[in-house]
Amino acid sequence: MRRPAPPQALLAATPAVRTARREEAAALAALSRPFVRSEALRRRPVSLYADHAADFLVREAPDGTLEGCLGLRVHPAGPEHDRGPAGVLYNFCVARHRQGHGVGDLLLRAALAQARAQSLGALFTATTGGGGLFLRHGFTPTSAGLAPAAWAKSLDPRRNAQVLARSL
Repeated sequence: MRRPAPPQALLAATPAVRTARREEAAALAALSRPFVRSEALRRRPVSLYADHAADFLVREAPDGTLEGCLGLRVHPAGPEHDRGPAGVLYNFCVARHRQGHGVGDLLLRAALAQARAQSLGALFTATTGGGGLFLRHGFTPTSAGLAPAAWAKSLDPRRNAQVLARSL
């Protein structure tokens, strides 16, 4: 039986996926802007991208531009659930000209590897789209009540987002 590669090996196998740097905050905001305009993503100030740059995995093109990003925020175990820490995936976007080329798949696989390396028990996300990529990676629809409370409270009910989860 073949053993899965350790998380570090998965990240090393995709050298074009790396953690964002604080000085890339404006580039993260610019990458997200078309999705904010379409209301697929919430507007976030550049300062949030700067303050939370370490949350973001990015796919960098050979010319240095960012082709996609995905935030992973860790939430400690809460008293409301008898579980360990969980992660929330957010601000997942791929530049339009790179969609359909595997960029989102690379980012999501890297986030899953990172979550496992951090011993998270589950990952949650919310999507206003169909969530096909998440579903293909083992996420299933769930209740926001099962997600980290602070994140669940931040969801805007007017967006009618579907909450998805995956156990790790």
